[in-house]
Amino acid sequence: MHVSKRPPRMTSADLTRDNLRGGLLMMAAMAAFAIEDMMTKAVSGRVPAGEIILAIGIGSTLVLSLVALRQRQPLVTPAILHPLVMLRNLAEMSGTAGFITALTLMPLATASALHQTMPLAMTLGAALFLGEKVGWRRWAAVAVGFLGVLVILRPTGDGLSGFAAAATMTAVFSLAVRDLATRKVAGAVSSLSLALWGSASFIPSGLILMVATGSDWIMPQGLDWLMLAGLAGMGVTGYSLMVSATRVGEVSAIMPYRYSRLVFAMVLGWLAFAEVPDGWTLLGGTMIVGSGFYTFLRERRLARR
Repeated sequence: MHVSKRPPRMTSADLTRDNLRGGLLMMAAMAAFAIEDMMTKAVSGRVPAGEIILAIGIGSTLVLSLVALRQRQPLVTPAILHPLVMLRNLAEMSGTAGFITALTLMPLATASALHQTMPLAMTLGAALFLGEKVGWRRWAAVAVGFLGVLVILRPTGDGLSGFAAAATMTAVFSLAVRDLATRKVAGAVSSLSLALWGSASFIPSGLILMVATGSDWIMPQGLDWLMLAGLAGMGVTGYSLMVSATRVGEVSAIMPYRYSRLVFAMVLGWLAFAEVPDGWTLLGGTMIVGSGFYTFLRERRLARR
């Protein structure tokens, strides 16, 4: 008589160890994304933003296509015409264009701090459009986080330009829509297909941005070619590490490690551009990170209940 073997039950120590591994992988992913942002800002002084997005799209699409072929996954499936997949790609286009434009207009740490409001925007979107219940504590955390945005932007006139602020918040809300659409379509489309077509959406996004801004095509020089290849590689590396992190540990346990991106951005901004965040940016960033942390912890507690 054959008796099927049950998988060994995971102990608390095993779960803690996996969560730690997942957290370290998430930190490595955030370091890769911060390096990508630093390279983007460095090359943006010589290459238009639309051209940078176009280069990222071509490079990452080629890499992910090779990965899909190696894994014998089809490059084109009917699932790419799913309305949520198309919405995700449109949000990816808008979010990428907004964030890279913001990087060219503000310090690296400031752009990263404002980018950390994305989980709060997701909580807001999930409550308004997905019908998820959000209690007064998380609503208060969302309010504190966006108050931190106002602290950084300083509407009194001493802060960033209106165009820079608009580009950043366009990126935040667009990427929140992207992640909410990803959550709804999960299971129907593979993660690799979503990543591949999300990367492919960078190509029309870059072309549209170049036309909209009236930018001329500038042929990159030797070092610029290396920077463009490097930032595309860092983007794919960061994505791969982030996917590995979510597969190793509990999502609610590893997501707070995403805020390490702000620390990496501050260090890289200081090393590469001699940027030192002022007191208002530090205060606003602390409010954003603190409210996001509280939101994650609250969602984790409710999930356990």
